[in-house]
Amino acid sequence: MKEFKEYSNVKLKDGREGAIVEIIRDKSGKIVELLVDIGSSPADWDNIAVTPQDIDQITWEPND
Repeated sequence: MKEFKEYSNVKLKDGREGAIVEIIRDKSGKIVELLVDIGSSPADWDNIAVTPQDIDQITWEPND
């Protein structure tokens, strides 16, 4: 299972790229949804909700 971190850059399976801005977990701690900012400029930025299964790869992770 992938370990997701806030502010990591990710590539979605549909080809869009963005940054994780919030990780939503259920009561057991399992990730159920991630809020991702996508877009290339303020003109097309959007905040979308995705599941962990929607993410193809992590392209950059912040240092802890």
